[in-house]
Amino acid sequence: MGRRNKNKLFEAVEVVDAGAKGKSIAKSPDGRVIFVNNAVPGDVIDVQTTKKRKSYFEGTAINFHSYSDKRVEPVCQHFGTCGGCKWQFMDYKYQLEYKQQEVTNNLQRLGKIELPEITPILGSKEIYFYRNKMEFSFSDSRWLTLEEIQSGKDFDDKNALGFHIPGMWDKILDIKKCHLQEDPSNAIRNFVKIFATQNEIPFFNTRAQSGLLRTLMIRTTSTGEIMVLIQFFEEDRDARELLLNAVAEEFPEITSLQYVINNKGNDTIYDQEVICYKGRDHIFEEMEGLKFKINAKSFYQTNSAQAYELYKITREFADLKGDELVYDLYTGTGTIAQFVAKQAKKVIGVEAVPEAISDAIENAERNGITNTEFFAGDMKKVFTENFINKHGHPDVIITDPPRDGMHKDVVAQIIGILPEKIVYVSCNSATQARDLALLDEYYKVTKVQPVDMFPQTFHVENVVCLERK
Repeated sequence: MGRRNKNKLFEAVEVVDAGAKGKSIAKSPDGRVIFVNNAVPGDVIDVQTTKKRKSYFEGTAINFHSYSDKRVEPVCQHFGTCGGCKWQFMDYKYQLEYKQQEVTNNLQRLGKIELPEITPILGSKEIYFYRNKMEFSFSDSRWLTLEEIQSGKDFDDKNALGFHIPGMWDKILDIKKCHLQEDPSNAIRNFVKIFATQNEIPFFNTRAQSGLLRTLMIRTTSTGEIMVLIQFFEEDRDARELLLNAVAEEFPEITSLQYVINNKGNDTIYDQEVICYKGRDHIFEEMEGLKFKINAKSFYQTNSAQAYELYKITREFADLKGDELVYDLYTGTGTIAQFVAKQAKKVIGVEAVPEAISDAIENAERNGITNTEFFAGDMKKVFTENFINKHGHPDVIITDPPRDGMHKDVVAQIIGILPEKIVYVSCNSATQARDLALLDEYYKVTKVQPVDMFPQTFHVENVVCLERK
């Protein structure tokens, strides 16, 4: 006897809130939460559940009785299939409200700490075409949309250059126009796809691990520089040079044209040799007169304009007078460290990625900054009592950890040395709240400033200032 289908249909339920990871929240008749993946707060829907747990359901809206006044018409033709901009059907002012609410809820509910009044979220002036880096994947068996399947037609063009379907590692949606990166990003991507198809350069098949073209990365800067990197599965010099020459001729404005030959099982290039084909092997971003060299493997905040706002807030919260020793933990390529250096006596940056530290040192030299030092290594192993004894007791710590937050050993070390002030920059206010709770015995949160780096998505950054009690 087969398993009984436990999925339920709930009719005419109101969506009452926005939840985590871009889902909205409704309530079932028995009071359990329903996480809905395609609705906006205020919609009244019939929802078909797809998963049942003890305390909640997950489901999809299959019929709309009425639409929320928070809705707007999505601008992108790929919305609903592509998973990149899950909130594009929600008015931006409401996106900001729910991001603010998420930060507040996480700090209050998870942190359980005393908080000042949280400053209203800083929205992005540009809500489309704000990203400076995009990565696209090739596929020889593209994802067919529901409309294409229902049409009953046979489609000869199976090639795709676009994004992974959410949750499907081997399915690629072909993208005609993406609204996340400024031109010539769309023109470059569409040209590469058409030229490669016309010249029968084989697109990659992830399951079979066959084909030639794997990924396309495009990076741009506010100064107008452009980097294009094409990743090939294996070396085919004739096909490779045919495509690269065509791209260079069609887009002479490209500053850096590079490629990678990667025949391993995944697409990551961080352990691969990047070869410069034409132009420089890097591009430059500028901020307040500081120049930052960006190579193919560099980390740089993907929204340049909002990164500037984020760094200004960080500097304001640090409120340096000129005689402080500052530690910048998880420094990346040292952008924040260099941004605050002229207000500090000295800044010491620590980062796990050696290439990032090499970039930080080079950028500091280029910018004529002489009061910074950078060190590479696992944070919990580098940031030790011996390190502090050698380099000095910090007056201020700036920390910008990954989504998982700070390692407990790093938090313990901060408590062990008790700097006067901590400025905590986070891309995940839930793990930030956890860390703030650990610090609460010794520090008072004096300022909180959410910042929206990624319009049309549910992601939100948050900056917190902590001062010794």
